[in-house]
Amino acid sequence: MAWQDRFSLAGRTALITGASSGIGTAIAEVFADAGADIAGHGRDVERLAALGEKVTAAGRRFAAVTGDLADSAETEAVAAQAVDALGEIDILVNSAGIAVTGPTVDFSLADWQRTLAVNLTAPFILAKALLPAMMARERGKIINISSQTGVIALADHAAYATSKGGLNALTKSLMTEAAPHNVQVNAICPTVVLTEMGQELWSAPEKKDPFIARTPLGRFGEPVEIADMALYLASPASDLVNGAVMMIEGGYSSI
Repeated sequence: MAWQDRFSLAGRTALITGASSGIGTAIAEVFADAGADIAGHGRDVERLAALGEKVTAAGRRFAAVTGDLADSAETEAVAAQAVDALGEIDILVNSAGIAVTGPTVDFSLADWQRTLAVNLTAPFILAKALLPAMMARERGKIINISSQTGVIALADHAAYATSKGGLNALTKSLMTEAAPHNVQVNAICPTVVLTEMGQELWSAPEKKDPFIARTPLGRFGEPVEIADMALYLASPASDLVNGAVMMIEGGYSSI
């Protein structure tokens, strides 16, 4: 198999949550360029429509999918919408996430519960819905967009870090069940990525500068860099990669 074929997603279908912005949009665009049909989930209908135009311009099918991932019933409906629109789903990318930060002693229970619902429970529900068909076909990929804060400590991130640490654990547990059926489950743990959310949370110099100074590479990430790693994990090139928690953070966690 030529290297181009090993990294191709031709003939594959992907459900990508959080596809209306940031990392999710970048993943959808890269996957479409690689040949996949896309079910893009998001909250911004206009942005989903714009993404759909790019996907169809690449010659691929696109289905816009909506639903509040903090609600378990709506999350189940997201999976059903994707299957109804595209048929079998070969690749699930759990990219949607929320980041509410602040000192634990001042953190509201409502924000804690919503963070865990969107960042951890929703990926569990979507995997539970789509994994059986992947296992029956003996083919599939689940990619969880986690965070370096799921591995390292970061002040004022208790809820977010807990949700991402749980997502890493879920990744490994799902892998043990899926790998014997030729389904790969992996997680990507980025540094701060310069999406709209990343820029909003990390624009203040007093917060940004010490973090960058602590990072050997000396910069934050770009959405396409995460999308390229996701493409590798979605393609046949990564079939031996199972249960990996892949750091993409400029060396921060290595020192």
